[in-house]
Amino acid sequence: NHPWDPVTNNLFEAPTTGVLGSHSTHTAPAPGAVVDWIADHLRISQGEKAGQPFPVLPWQAAFLRDALAPDIQQAGLAVGRGNGKTTLIAALASAFIIGPLRQPRAEVPVVAASYAQARIAFEHVRSFCDFDFVPRENWRVTDSINWSLIEHRPSRARLRVMSSNPKRAHGLAPALVIADEPAQWQGAEGERMYSALITSMGKIPGARFIALGTRPASGSHWFSRLLFTDAPGIVSHVYAAPDEAELTDESAWLAANPSLPDMPTLRKAIATEAAQCLKNPVMIPAFRALRLNQGVDDAETVARLVDLDEWKRCSTLEAKAEGPMIWGIDLGATKSLSAIACYWPLTHRLDSIAEVGNDPDLAKRGMVDGVGSLYQQAAENGELAVAHARVPSLDSLVARALAKWGPPMAVVADRWRLPELQDVGERLLPAVEVIARGQGYKDGADDVRRFRAAVALAHVVPAGRLHLLDSGVLEAVVVTDLAGNSKLAKGTQGGRRKHLRDDVAAAAILAVAQGTRGAEAPTPAPGMFEIV
Repeated sequence: NHPWDPVTNNLFEAPTTGVLGSHSTHTAPAPGAVVDWIADHLRISQGEKAGQPFPVLPWQAAFLRDALAPDIQQAGLAVGRGNGKTTLIAALASAFIIGPLRQPRAEVPVVAASYAQARIAFEHVRSFCDFDFVPRENWRVTDSINWSLIEHRPSRARLRVMSSNPKRAHGLAPALVIADEPAQWQGAEGERMYSALITSMGKIPGARFIALGTRPASGSHWFSRLLFTDAPGIVSHVYAAPDEAELTDESAWLAANPSLPDMPTLRKAIATEAAQCLKNPVMIPAFRALRLNQGVDDAETVARLVDLDEWKRCSTLEAKAEGPMIWGIDLGATKSLSAIACYWPLTHRLDSIAEVGNDPDLAKRGMVDGVGSLYQQAAENGELAVAHARVPSLDSLVARALAKWGPPMAVVADRWRLPELQDVGERLLPAVEVIARGQGYKDGADDVRRFRAAVALAHVVPAGRLHLLDSGVLEAVVVTDLAGNSKLAKGTQGGRRKHLRDDVAAAAILAVAQGTRGAEAPTPAPGMFEIV
């Protein structure tokens, strides 16, 4: 154990340099010694291990050493929920209030989205103050519904609890600012609070700002910028599962939860929740946001695109390829399919074709995407063609569609790669209107609603056994915002696999939705190619 005098605050004999700078009035310990002080002096305050030494786990020690390094002003830690982050916050705050990092009149504000959230860390620090090595007569504790404070009487160093309201940040003189779960600090107010806290740190030598929590959904959030910057004076540790990780992948759990080997109850909780997600997709966004720390929005709900029984009923029907048709086009990149869905509004027939790059081959691609022999089966029945290059050629795909169905009365496509589609259309579809649709909630909500209604009314009749169309539609999921608007999930949004092949489903949604608009869809004039 390291000798430590709580009166003089000396942890060991050393020059007055290091973490707190040369202006400190007491001996400043090195970061590693602070980690040792936590392990030597703090005790677990609750649960079956109450009273035992505080277990500083290897990943926690590594973060503390980096965050307390002499040249660091800001530090960020992103980790899955349940890994002991709150007790780590309390241990760090204790080192500044009851331990070797204390300075006269210095403050440690613990800031969270709400006062109640910030008080959780406060309760842990308060319990640390109850141990015998801390002279109790030296402490003043104030705790009410709107004011929580722990103050060391001789030095007037104190910890206080705050919500992320920038109006409350004025007049601070912090030695340490702890930002708890900053992903929940939403909007411009959270940004202003961050700025107010950062600019308050010039009064105490060696002051630093440390933010800990799960990753925000937005890359523009200040916590995201802190986590992924390489600016001098800033350090970050990010524990997160890969975007394409499966929900039941234990290596993904470990990537986001470094405490997993030491916390069997955490492993059990994650395993239980992952199993529940497979049965109830509504839970998936929260699981990915909080347990896998993937930086997705946990406020969205998720559901399947269509009901299985409704789609099966549609698949038992037959419809002829008669009347005008509408194409929906979804264009992929190197690892994606490019697909065209063709819909006949008068008869409700729906057909599709797709093209994929030639590297890797269909067998290997099926293994990588987790779909088995699906691509090979689709190639055998003419749904899927292999391009001559790594990226499918739009010219080739459109030519195949023309040969199979003839020219449509309209083409509906995502705005992505629209100039390329325009060039191809002017060559191969000179008299066809192209309608551009966005994939966000503005356009996507109406398209999804129309497609679901058409399926429910049996106004979508697949043209035979279409492996890609069936697989894509039945596996596709939609995310719904708080206003009730739904859109097709992309990437890992809504818990879908990043490599999930719903490209044909995306094309089908565009074609069917436009077909249901009926008279709302303008009739193009001969020779017209217009972007609407």
